[in-house]
Amino acid sequence: MSISPKLISSLENLALEVKNHRQQGKKIVLTQGSWDMVHVGHARYLAEAKAQGDILIVGVDSDDKVKQRKGPGRPIVPECERLEMLTHLSAVDYVILKDLAWPKFALIQAVKPDVLVATKETYGEESKLAAVKKICGELVVLKPMATTSTSAKIRLVQFGAAKQIEIKLLKAIEDVLAEYKK
Repeated sequence: MSISPKLISSLENLALEVKNHRQQGKKIVLTQGSWDMVHVGHARYLAEAKAQGDILIVGVDSDDKVKQRKGPGRPIVPECERLEMLTHLSAVDYVILKDLAWPKFALIQAVKPDVLVATKETYGEESKLAAVKKICGELVVLKPMATTSTSAKIRLVQFGAAKQIEIKLLKAIEDVLAEYKK
C-alpha cells in the first residue's frame, strides 16, 4: 500500500488534524462504513458528504469489524486496499481504520464532527440517533446513490456462479447416464 498523507494512523493524530482545521474555521464532516468493493454509489455518496462541509473524514471498518457485522465471507477487499482506494477519491480528505476493539462511537467522539453523514440503516434505532446527536453538530442522512449495493452485487455474482455450477453438474450427470445406457 502506498502511504498517503490522507491516511491517519490513530484517533489522537486525527484529533490534532481536526483541531488544526477548526482553528482555520473549517467545517468538519465525518462518515464511516465498510467501503467494500468501492463503486459509483460510494463515490457519489462521498461527494455528497463532502458537499456538507470543508473537510471530509472517512472511517473505514477493519476486516474484523466487517466480518462481525456482515458475516465470514466479508469483506471481499482487504482493509489495506479499501483504505488506499478511498485516499484516491478527491472528495476524501482523510481516512482512518476503525478497529473492532474501539468503544462504540469512539471515532465520532474523537472528531466531534460539525456534520455526521450516514445512511438510514446506520443509525435506525432512536436510541442510537439520540446518542449520536449529542456528539455531533448535525446528522445528515443520505439515500443510496446507486441501484445496487456491494452486498447485492456479491449476491448476483454468487447466483450466477451457482447457476453455472448447476448447468455443468446437470451436463455431467447426463453424460454419465448416457454412458451407463450404452
